[in-house]
Amino acid sequence: MSKSGLIGAVEAGGTKFVLALATPEGEVLARTRMPTNTPAETWPAMEAFFREESARHGAIAAFGVASFGPIDIDPASSAYGTFTTTPKPGWPGARFHDPLSGFGAPIMVDTDVNGAAIGEWMAGAGQGCRTVAYTTIGTGVGTGIVQDGHSLMGLSHFESGHILPQHDRARDPFPGICPFHNDCLEGLACGPAIERRWGRSLDQLGQDEVELVADYIAHLASTLVLLHMPDRLIFGGGVMKAPGLIEAVRVATAEKLNGYVQHPRLDAGLKSYIVTPGLGDDAGITGAIELGRQALMRM
Repeated sequence: MSKSGLIGAVEAGGTKFVLALATPEGEVLARTRMPTNTPAETWPAMEAFFREESARHGAIAAFGVASFGPIDIDPASSAYGTFTTTPKPGWPGARFHDPLSGFGAPIMVDTDVNGAAIGEWMAGAGQGCRTVAYTTIGTGVGTGIVQDGHSLMGLSHFESGHILPQHDRARDPFPGICPFHNDCLEGLACGPAIERRWGRSLDQLGQDEVELVADYIAHLASTLVLLHMPDRLIFGGGVMKAPGLIEAVRVATAEKLNGYVQHPRLDAGLKSYIVTPGLGDDAGITGAIELGRQALMRM
């Protein structure tokens, strides 16, 4: 195949950007990572990578961006691709089209969790499913819902991390850290909340602490089942790597559903229903490449 008509892929996280140049079939020709600094630093570095690699491999025909947020992902909006109320200093108002529009290629922008969900649906733990819910529990909490390879949204992207779970203050007096809601799911169960509460990461704590965090995550898991009825729930992110957490989430989710949802997909013990990512850290960039391919197909 000719190396022309290539896809520029961006996985933009709160701490790092992963950039790739790929063929529409997904073959990665060049890849790099760089820290998420200010837009004034990040935009020129990103543009330089794509200009250098496209000069080496061929013209870029489309861009796919899977980014942290909040960010405007409505293609009909005049602010499409613009960061909105993100708490990351310097980023509100920054827009991906500013550094990328000079390539003259269409740009498809979605959230990082939607990108990871698409990647897992294509080539990871979501293969063989029609609807997949991918949740990351790390620095923040977010969920992407993908149906037939396309992410779902409403007025904007979903904000599962700000759902308010039941908070038993006798069991857990920690007030939460969310600047908007205090004890929403993100405020109680994200990595920084765990560190603030106990002074250590979850993988260094005991079973009681793991079960407490699992109960909050299971509130989200059961809510996702009831609202979206996905074929599979995938949980990734740094917090989910804690020993015993995924197993505890399965147990707590089954308890919360209490047999109400009956379907062969929901196996006994939920071992094949609630799973960890199949692509590991490559889910996001895989999804970003697919977003670029979708942008290319729309031309």
